[in-house]
Amino acid sequence: MVLRLVEFSETSFVVTLLTRDLGRISALAKGARRLKSPFEGSLDLLSVCRIVLISKPGDSLDLLTESKLRRRFRGAERSLDRTYAGYYVAEMLRLLIDDDDPHEQLFELTLATLGQIDGHGPVAATLLAFDCQSLRILGHGPSLAACTHCGVAVTRSRGRTPFSLEGGGVVCRDCRPRQASLLMVSAEALGALDVLLKSPPARPSEAAPPGLQQSVSSAPQGPPSQPLEHAVGAVAELQTRPSGPTPAPDETLFPIQHLLLDLRPAIATELRSLINRYFQCLLGRAPRMQNHLSHVT
Repeated sequence: MVLRLVEFSETSFVVTLLTRDLGRISALAKGARRLKSPFEGSLDLLSVCRIVLISKPGDSLDLLTESKLRRRFRGAERSLDRTYAGYYVAEMLRLLIDDDDPHEQLFELTLATLGQIDGHGPVAATLLAFDCQSLRILGHGPSLAACTHCGVAVTRSRGRTPFSLEGGGVVCRDCRPRQASLLMVSAEALGALDVLLKSPPARPSEAAPPGLQQSVSSAPQGPPSQPLEHAVGAVAELQTRPSGPTPAPDETLFPIQHLLLDLRPAIATELRSLINRYFQCLLGRAPRMQNHLSHVT
């Protein structure tokens, strides 16, 4: 999957890709800006392609030699909200993970998220699910059951519970005065966050948890000196030649449809604000596309 394109010369791009087997990588696509190139116009932001990649040793950029389009991101043709949502996903993937650090489940989550955004799925609910599941997969999920400072169990009341952004979760009454960055979060918002942070059912056919809205729905690495064939997009799907049938471009193993919550507008806004602030504290800065999510529905 293509996450970023940077002009390298009059004829070439440096492409940032998200792959299933190698994680996030950067590669040089020579001649990609020519009218007639081996990439056939497939290197667009958030497009999914099959590529041939030559891995280079050391700090040298890998060499992208061929790309075949499997699915193009068409959110911009549908609405501005879907365009912003796609750009937000690409930015968060660049910020949250390091190069050469594969997360297969995160890759599948991304494909499922873009499938909802590029189709008829609810954009705001899809982004909430993507953000929370990204935190879970990468091990940054907030603690909602025990105080992050002393470890004592925290019982949620009908009112609001203190949530420490720096501590990474809820805090008890005794530890609350010692926390610098606190938000008071409603019980309903914490309950929704708890659902969003759980692992989804292993199979899409399993029943969804109560309160969820049903919606539309590795290959081994070769030697460094040999080309690797991948399935890419603004997130690139890497595969060497598979022994079995190739899945359709819109197929995904991640059942994100079970995490699309049908929340009251006030709770959805509160949860969106909490997650935005949590990411800002985690990353040390606000993602650029975050400001465009306030009007996304």
